[in-house]
Amino acid sequence: MGTRVESTAGGASVAPQMNAVVLDRFGGVDELSPRRIRLPEVGDDDVLIRVEFAGAASWDAVEREGGFDGAFGASAFPYVLGWDAAGTVAAVGRNVNRFNVGDRVYAATIPLPRGGFYAEYAVVEAEFVAHVPDRMPTEQAGAMPWDALAALSGLDLLGLRPEETLMVFGASGGVGHLAVQLARHSGIRVLAVASGDDGVALARRLGADVVVDGRRVDVPAAAFEFAPGGLDGALVTTGGQTAERSLRAIKNSGRIAWPNGLSVPTTSLSARVSHYDGDRSRTGTDRLNAIIEASSFEVHIARTFPMERVKDAHRALNDHYVGKLVLKVG
Repeated sequence: MGTRVESTAGGASVAPQMNAVVLDRFGGVDELSPRRIRLPEVGDDDVLIRVEFAGAASWDAVEREGGFDGAFGASAFPYVLGWDAAGTVAAVGRNVNRFNVGDRVYAATIPLPRGGFYAEYAVVEAEFVAHVPDRMPTEQAGAMPWDALAALSGLDLLGLRPEETLMVFGASGGVGHLAVQLARHSGIRVLAVASGDDGVALARRLGADVVVDGRRVDVPAAAFEFAPGGLDGALVTTGGQTAERSLRAIKNSGRIAWPNGLSVPTTSLSARVSHYDGDRSRTGTDRLNAIIEASSFEVHIARTFPMERVKDAHRALNDHYVGKLVLKVG
């Protein structure tokens, strides 16, 4: 359908613009710059989302520093970060009939090549857009997509049955605290390895059977106490030596799911290790929405920052927090 063109008083045609936070080059927090840029072009299979809330995540900082440069195609500046968001439908392409203007939606995207969600509007292929479940606040939906879909895909990969045992390592983080809830919804017994008193409290409140602080407790010992014959599986959402040491508690026939983007284990493990990406297609979001509607699923928001404080949000990514950080865009 193309982007509509507005006429100025003098008769000249200009493409409409929007407020965004952009990078003109990769680097530190100070490279984040507010700017007016062109509204993105809406193709026949696209949805234009008026962004209300966007997730701020550790991978945003990696991307800001140039850590993904070239991984998703050639980088073009001004570069707009932001992998997940929620808001309302502003326009749809001619082939899109699943959404109407004004619908509440969320989406997981890749900022390249068409820009991410640190902007008033973003365009996403309809396949990767989903309605926000009625019971979910838009703020939670904006922080959720990639984390929840990564958690769901990881659990799919593990294929655990009810009453089998799972260790969620990093259970108070973005992916981890959602994985705890999804696993419990499936009847899986969960040992949550969290961080800090607040992280332990969160994982316990969300239904984990046993919760330990990975910085204070001998995790392998706690794991063998929880599952004397060894754990059936593990979902690892943060790397490091403690994580690798803890994975020795997985039985030889067990499985370990490790999302792509985390540092790979440097020690050999007996259990099978699988690296994966979250399924952000309609299949994934339909399944996620069904679980949200049928359970008490929640996205824990640690802090919400207005768009003009995006630099503070990126600094906060280095602090201790549980759950997710969010930008209020709209």
